[in-house]
Amino acid sequence: MNQLNDISLVVQVVVFRNTKAFDQLVKKYQSPVRRFFLNLTCGDSELSDDLAQDTFIKAYTNIASFRNLSSFSTWLYRIAYNIFYDYIRSRKETADLDAREIDAANSAEQENIGQKMDIYRSLKTLKEIERTCITLFYMEDLSIEKIAGITGIPTGTVKSHLSRGKEKLATYLKQNGYDKN
Repeated sequence: MNQLNDISLVVQVVVFRNTKAFDQLVKKYQSPVRRFFLNLTCGDSELSDDLAQDTFIKAYTNIASFRNLSSFSTWLYRIAYNIFYDYIRSRKETADLDAREIDAANSAEQENIGQKMDIYRSLKTLKEIERTCITLFYMEDLSIEKIAGITGIPTGTVKSHLSRGKEKLATYLKQNGYDKN
């Protein structure tokens, strides 16, 4: 039913140029897409908002190319994934991403500030593709098959990135006092 509703909205946008139908898609997916970017950027809310906006602009301008070969959400996350990696490639120094401070204003509004910052710091220890897989699997609750569709890598490789990423996160968190004792 949910997928049918998305397809119905896409058809309204493509055929009738119904911008209100696209607004409904934006309202449905803006929080998950922004959260996806927030985790990939390790808490940079301004950058996350910019990347999310770019994602929806690109989705709107290319919505006629949606062929329903996957769910609309998978198609949208694929655009978001490409937007993020285009941003990374366009930066002259990717080391800045690791050095970026957590957005204090955003963190101050959230509960468990220390734990949130520790999670973002632990995510910084991962390679970008590991962070992407971890974010999509554990934070966006997507299946391995959907992650493979979004990233364009085989399911076995997604599983490897998840395993390595999970191991790195566990090691980091144990070293910072989050062991089960």
